Amino acid sequence: MVDVVSPALARRIALAAQGFGRPIPAAPGARALGGVVDRLGLLQIDSVNVFERSHYLPAFSRIGGYDRAALDRLAWGRRGRLVEYWAHQAAFIPRELWPMFEFRREEYRRSGTSEWGGWLSENRRLADWLRAELAANGPMPASAIEHDANERRGPWWGWSDVKRTLEWMFRTGEVVCVDRRRFERVYALPEQALDPALLDAAPAGADQVRTLVERAASALGIATAADLADYWRMKSAQVRPAVADLVDAGVLLPVEVPGWTTGSRPAPAWLHRDARRPRRIEAAALLSPFDPVVWFRPRAERLFDFHYRIEIYTPEPQRRFGYYSLPVVIDDAVVARVDLKSDRAAGVLRVQSAWAEPHAPAGTAERLVPELRRAADWQGLGEIVVAGRGDLSPAIASALAAA
Repeated sequence: MVDVVSPALARRIALAAQGFGRPIPAAPGARALGGVVDRLGLLQIDSVNVFERSHYLPAFSRIGGYDRAALDRLAWGRRGRLVEYWAHQAAFIPRELWPMFEFRREEYRRSGTSEWGGWLSENRRLADWLRAELAANGPMPASAIEHDANERRGPWWGWSDVKRTLEWMFRTGEVVCVDRRRFERVYALPEQALDPALLDAAPAGADQVRTLVERAASALGIATAADLADYWRMKSAQVRPAVADLVDAGVLLPVEVPGWTTGSRPAPAWLHRDARRPRRIEAAALLSPFDPVVWFRPRAERLFDFHYRIEIYTPEPQRRFGYYSLPVVIDDAVVARVDLKSDRAAGVLRVQSAWAEPHAPAGTAERLVPELRRAADWQGLGEIVVAGRGDLSPAIASALAAA
């Protein structure tokens, strides 16, 4: 018989699995930061820096104002704990997961030599030359390779050719990213950056997928097959056998959540055997648009009745909620969204707009203001200024004045 999990409990399970409901450390250090990375398994990278770059935000949401340089030390360099790869989107993953993406690198190798995606096969001479450049000079950004080629006699290709080839090589694992300078990738050969044991450690493809599905299930707590597939952007056909194996092993427990449907039928769901089932969640947090809690929009709607679309690419007159609108978690619900901007020149955190969800409880603004203060302090900003747009802005302004 399949256990029934109420929608409210499913929300609490999901948030607890993501690390919410725990006390915020007074001085979060490397151990707390490492715990977030281990729990989530990846941090999605995005170039937008209007408030803060997205890979810094999930840890802030869970442990508060940590030192961002500590994450840089984990993420960059030859001795970092993390490595960048195309996991969900571009993301930092623990280095021990590198072998688990060999199946994806093989997929890229096939697509890079096929009729429709044959860039690498058509530009093999350029790829070989780039490997030689990195072998001779060590890690380099594409712009430095371009400059180096332009300064001396020898082979020369256009900037777009160099960059495009390096990006294909990044996907196939012929190069890795060991740093970013002004957000530009710095490429290295795998043997220059990764432990040799990682380069020859890939298990069979089915075992790679099963490991990733189990990690996704642990990070999500409770999930549908679509949720599990989206976590690492895998195909449903890859995920189904892994789910069956994990059910047979007792790692995943089949459950039913009323209201979770596929078409007109209940959607099969699975609970990780180690998932906590808290009776309540006490939390207040600002989320990145690329936080695992909300990045799969169908799951966000199913769990929280929260319809969310990022409006960065929407023309300004057509934006409803704002350029960089961050979801707000209060306890076990997503109750609001605030469009934030770190005005570093003026030393001000600007609340460009703030909107309450229809189910937002009374006192939402009062619960949110300390998080805005925490965010301003973390960004080194002294003042919070509310622009006034949005139905929650007046209450936030009043709560700030009262505080």
